[in-house]
Amino acid sequence: MDAPSYTSSRSWSIYSRAEITNHYEILERVGAGAYSDVYRARRRSDNLIVALKEIHDYQSAFREIEALQMLQNSPNVVTLHEYFWREHEDAVLVLEFLRTDLGALIRDAKRNWDEKGITVGEIKQWMVQILRGVDACHRNSIVHRDLKPANLLISDDGVLKLADFGQARILLESRCVNEYDIPLEPLNPDEAWQPEQSELSEKDKTCKEGLENQGQNQELQDYNTNNSVEEAEKEMNFHDGNTSCLATCTTSQLEDDALKSVYSYEEERRDDGNGGMTSCVGTRWYRALELLYGSVDYGQEIDLWSLGCIFVELLKLEPLFPGTSDIDQLCRIFDVLGNLTEDSWSGCSKLPDYGKISFGKVENPLGLEACLPNRSSDEIHLIQKLVCYDPASRATAMELLQEKYFSEEPLPIPLNELRITSTNSRQDERSSGDWFDYKGMDSDSDFEEFARDGVVVSTTNGGFSIQFS
Repeated sequence: MDAPSYTSSRSWSIYSRAEITNHYEILERVGAGAYSDVYRARRRSDNLIVALKEIHDYQSAFREIEALQMLQNSPNVVTLHEYFWREHEDAVLVLEFLRTDLGALIRDAKRNWDEKGITVGEIKQWMVQILRGVDACHRNSIVHRDLKPANLLISDDGVLKLADFGQARILLESRCVNEYDIPLEPLNPDEAWQPEQSELSEKDKTCKEGLENQGQNQELQDYNTNNSVEEAEKEMNFHDGNTSCLATCTTSQLEDDALKSVYSYEEERRDDGNGGMTSCVGTRWYRALELLYGSVDYGQEIDLWSLGCIFVELLKLEPLFPGTSDIDQLCRIFDVLGNLTEDSWSGCSKLPDYGKISFGKVENPLGLEACLPNRSSDEIHLIQKLVCYDPASRATAMELLQEKYFSEEPLPIPLNELRITSTNSRQDERSSGDWFDYKGMDSDSDFEEFARDGVVVSTTNGGFSIQFS
């Protein structure tokens, strides 16, 4: 049967929906994003404080519900209590309420904690919980696609839980489940609609990215924010270093609009008909290299790259690759890891956008060790297993949990000894879950973005060059 149609005929507000307000007292809005609003509420039956997440995009709601139902017994994944979803109305998920997140904790540690920041015992405990949550996803063939500190929620007793599964996909042998293959029963007007599980035919084990005429751009709108990256950099006090690279493009190698398919997030790539997914997912600073090069044939390895970036951030209280544009993001990666070549990743030249832009050779890449002064060799070794070019070389979450690092002194500290921040990074944000701000994401032109960043764009014979300094 066809899925319920999702049209512009929605309820004016969550407050007007009696099936919700009869059971929950809505206390306040605690987050707002491009495709969702989050409210703190009290369950009338037992006074339990919960989070009500009103999702305005059909596709995101479907993905989040499916993923959370599959992961409902995972202690390091946010709990879905129930949900309300009827035709012509937004889905409203009833989730456990978790007051803060890892992004807020890192920011608080940088601002207010002593010079030692987050202790090794604390870092190990946070990383163990993150790895257990990611392992639960991957054992259930789910790729999260948007792992970052702000999507790792923390309870008052120190339990960390993965959240925000609106971009998640369920993978099978052909990479992902076709969302049209799950039959939906007719709605009872007095009941919440719930999708049923069903077996997929071999013929239909393909992925279709997005719903026609519905939510084509919602995944991308979440990148827009209110403030500039300079404000975020000032607040976090990180240094760019001597990031510099030369990127050269030839117009004959590009599509009709130069750089559009690689660097603009105005549109989401559609299904290629062969089970491919969109490359425009996640948050830039944590986005795997293969996504930056336009890959639509990827798997759980993209989550592992994000894990490595999160681990670094716990260690140094600053993001590893805080790029201001996709090209700048690649430059920062190359400055640390060196150029992407067939020697560093056999087969990389087959990436969709590999031949569309070339970078000047980085003669002396910094290496991850230089990014993490005074950190142990074991910590750097773990990060090297995650932040590496070849996806097949990245260690799985389960493999990392077996590393001696987590069983050696200092051991992960008990949950009740963890320091929990008193702040909430999700309050009053344009994008629920995003506390980093970006510059240039609202621009229709990459050249406008480059101009604002002080990047020199010059024409060449049949193309152009871009100089970062």
